[in-house]
Amino acid sequence: MNEALQKIESETAAAIQELLEAHPLDEGSVLVIGCSSSEVGGGAIGSASSAEIGQAVFAGASRIARSRGIFLAAQCCEHLNRALVIEEACRRAFGYERVSVVPWLKGGGALATAAYSAFKNPAVVEHIRADAGIDIGGTLIGMHIREVAVPFRPKTARIGSAAVTAAWSRPKLIGGSRARYE
Repeated sequence: MNEALQKIESETAAAIQELLEAHPLDEGSVLVIGCSSSEVGGGAIGSASSAEIGQAVFAGASRIARSRGIFLAAQCCEHLNRALVIEEACRRAFGYERVSVVPWLKGGGALATAAYSAFKNPAVVEHIRADAGIDIGGTLIGMHIREVAVPFRPKTARIGSAAVTAAWSRPKLIGGSRARYE
């Protein structure tokens, strides 16, 4: 792997590490990641997909997720309606419904393709409710995070040329003036 791809892998790992230090997730939680490899490489979203960048981002994300026992969900691009690639074990644990599709670079995107190739037993699903997530390049992961999403800005504000935002979820605060919250 060349130096630029190693940097992308390290930046991805650092951004996720920051998110998990700010808001630790329990083992077995789900972390969604969306990534525009085009944006990471300095282009406009959807203009220059890069398998190598997708693999570097996945490698950095996967390393951190595995070390913490967290399930990783890789969001596909809009051509697959932002379906997600997860491990079969995650699908079974949460009862997610499998769909039939295999992502590839121009139909699913670089990150989803990398995840599908790297996961031991990949499954593709349409919907999840992740506990936290990271968005690299404005891929709109919010639809996959549980209510209520709390925005987080990691110090690692860019991966390659792409802007990074993140979020975690917290339980809803319900009740009125008599309600107590920890």
